[in-house]
Amino acid sequence: MSGAAGGGAHDTAEAYDITEAGADGPGQRPEVPAGALGVAELELKPALEAVLMVVDEPATEEHLARVLERPRRAVALALRELSDDYARQGRGFDLRLVAGGWRFYSRAEYADAVESFVLDGQQARLTQAALETLAVVAYRQPISRSRVSAVRGVNCDGVMRTLLQRGLVEEAGTEPETGAILYRTTTYFLERMGLRGLDELPELAPFLPEADAVEGDSAEGIPSFDVDDSGDSQTDH
Repeated sequence: MSGAAGGGAHDTAEAYDITEAGADGPGQRPEVPAGALGVAELELKPALEAVLMVVDEPATEEHLARVLERPRRAVALALRELSDDYARQGRGFDLRLVAGGWRFYSRAEYADAVESFVLDGQQARLTQAALETLAVVAYRQPISRSRVSAVRGVNCDGVMRTLLQRGLVEEAGTEPETGAILYRTTTYFLERMGLRGLDELPELAPFLPEADAVEGDSAEGIPSFDVDDSGDSQTDH
């Protein structure tokens, strides 16, 4: 009995092991274990739409293939066909490959309508100071707060806190020489910018001073005097 039970568990595990080699053969579909809900039998495109309607971050093709029990190549083809269909139909949304995964986005042509609904009179855009600070982090990451302040010439404590709170930057260890905390941009930053990766950033780096050339402790330890997380400290004018 114990041997039979062990074999059944093994078979179940193998049924969900969807690989390119085992799932792409002629007429082959991943095995559905007894008692399963038949996810593999659902029509693929509507199933993808249903899943992507509830994701809170871009979903990778591998993850979608595993969840829907389909070959990755079939999922990738269906996603691209859906994206093309939405564009051809001129829908108010599109399906994009961003930050390594797929997600629905409102179409750029209707940004004003979306902004009017979401903001409802509230100011949610980043300030100029925050955008400048985010640019320094994006192009010089990983970088310490003091080096960001040195590049900008002002204390950036308040702005860095805002970027952290909004999930656009995150801690990335410490600097070996000084022990200062290093910061980098997040996957959410890529998603908001519509980038697949940092290599798609515009070629602006040559206009920024080299981080290694600025004084590392120029602003380290200077307390932030800001009282509003939406901007720089009072030293930033």
